[in-house]
Amino acid sequence: MTTAQEQRGLHWFQALTGNAQPLDGLPASLRVADGELAGQAVRYLAVIADENNPFPRARNGEVGLLEGWGLAQAVDAAIEADRNSPHKRALIAIVDVPSQAYGRREEAYGIHQALAGAVDAYARARLAGHALIGLLVGKAMSGAFLAHGYQANRLIALRDSGVMVHAMGKAAAARITLRSVEELEALAAEVPPMAYDLDNYASLGLLADILDVQQVTQPTTADLSRVQEALSRALADIASAPRDLRSRLGATNRAASSQVRELLRAQW
Repeated sequence: MTTAQEQRGLHWFQALTGNAQPLDGLPASLRVADGELAGQAVRYLAVIADENNPFPRARNGEVGLLEGWGLAQAVDAAIEADRNSPHKRALIAIVDVPSQAYGRREEAYGIHQALAGAVDAYARARLAGHALIGLLVGKAMSGAFLAHGYQANRLIALRDSGVMVHAMGKAAAARITLRSVEELEALAAEVPPMAYDLDNYASLGLLADILDVQQVTQPTTADLSRVQEALSRALADIASAPRDLRSRLGATNRAASSQVRELLRAQW
């Protein structure tokens, strides 16, 4: 039985899409539907928990083989449908993904290719003129976030302790760094890239907005309106901005990244 925490992505998908019919032909762990926001066509995409997923490692909202290829399929379909249209639909990735699906079968069957396919599709959509927004409503962890959401022109997050961004979960990070979870948290307080909370993540210049909502797991009407307004603002901002991700640079805690880029440009 999945919990409300595990179904954040589904609840926000349902709230944002209303009565829109989800697209057919995709894995049960994906929800994709077309709608309209601020007078613009949009496609909402979410990865959700599926307790009957044929891959056990992907039953709690993880992004695995089916999810990676399914996201690529849904995004590619939007690119192709709008190829000759001057008004390309926006893509809104609703993000609540605890991890990529770790497993021997996933590795053997090429999960790296499946997730790369999703990343490639999102990146091609952005470069083709589709506005892309990542809405973080839960966990945005590891390769799952890279495959679903991280290619966005703008990232918007809901302020809640359950909304976390990192390369891996705390227990795994503690094992890898040979620290306790408590020691890891102490280190994160001094080194922003090691932290999980949104304020540290925002200090890296990666978030366009952080929103306060009343019920993060079951959005109220007011919550929905607030998020829709933020998404609309982001769409307007993206329309007059470059299609690359340069908006993420410039934060104080990314000064080294900017310097490295300048040196590379000077040498190349």
